[in-house]
Amino acid sequence: MTVTDCRMYEAKYPEVDDVVMVQVKNIAEMGAYVALLEYNNIEGMILLSELSRRRIRSISSLIKVGRQEPVMVLRVDRDKGYIDLSKRRVSEEDVAGCDERYNKSKLVHSIMRHVAETMEADLEDLYAHVAWPLYRKYGHAFEAFKLIVTDPDSVLNTLTKEVKETKEDGTEATKTVPAMSEEVKDALVKNIRRRMTPQPLKIRADIELKCFQFDGVLHIMEAMRKAEGEGTEECPVKIKLVAPPLYVLTTQTLDKDLGISVLENAIKACTKEIEKHKGKLTVKEAPRAVSERDDRLLAETMRKLDEANAEVDGDRDSEDEEEMGMGEVDVEGGAGIQEQ
Repeated sequence: MTVTDCRMYEAKYPEVDDVVMVQVKNIAEMGAYVALLEYNNIEGMILLSELSRRRIRSISSLIKVGRQEPVMVLRVDRDKGYIDLSKRRVSEEDVAGCDERYNKSKLVHSIMRHVAETMEADLEDLYAHVAWPLYRKYGHAFEAFKLIVTDPDSVLNTLTKEVKETKEDGTEATKTVPAMSEEVKDALVKNIRRRMTPQPLKIRADIELKCFQFDGVLHIMEAMRKAEGEGTEECPVKIKLVAPPLYVLTTQTLDKDLGISVLENAIKACTKEIEKHKGKLTVKEAPRAVSERDDRLLAETMRKLDEANAEVDGDRDSEDEEEMGMGEVDVEGGAGIQEQ
């Protein structure tokens, strides 16, 4: 066995009625051959009759080679290595539970395998003395790893293993030592912190903000200040101009629900202020978590608009300005207003 081969759990085989994650390897007349991903890819089979509760018109419409599927264990023959599985008996709750457990286990496995590779340690030995004891104690090693991020010693210093040593008189004795060397421990902690330290989420809302009253731009800027005033130290609110009348509100936080709530309050404060001056705020996109790709697309849009604005002659007629709804605003600095 190489250092990178090992099942994720202490048990070599799943139990009957367990729901496990598999990957489809081959489709045959009898059913589908699959690899049990959590058990070092041992082979199992989903019988044709266990693919669906409905009449099967086409196997390919139900299952495809390469796809990952949560399935239920029907039978396990440990002597012959046969494992029969069912897809049709898996409920929606089973799917959700299996997905959550597998994603946690996959992350733990990735960290353990990386440590074993970089430290040239045996992966199964590392599992036997570190991960599997943590599964027993914490229900899942993932929960222990979360604690290790902030307090590694309280979790890892309790782990030990027994080794045999030969005394001077030739007799053997058993000695209890730490489960891993300090070098391996440091590598494990470093990998856990790199992979599991929570990253702030970016929450964003897109709005349109208009005010055609006298000094409308000033009223818009005051409404923007009201929005930013709803931010907290934990969830600061920022508002940026994309192109009149479109703006984006953003915040960053570890708590998604809190971030969405803060932006919703910022929109309310902004709406209340602008409506005092007969202006209008329209929510184009409600507060939601956004990805790095969304950020890149927004930045690219703003860059193109800047380039387009740079090519336009600075003198515009009043009709063009009226269509824009307001003048140019330096949102970041709060200056650079061109009154209409």
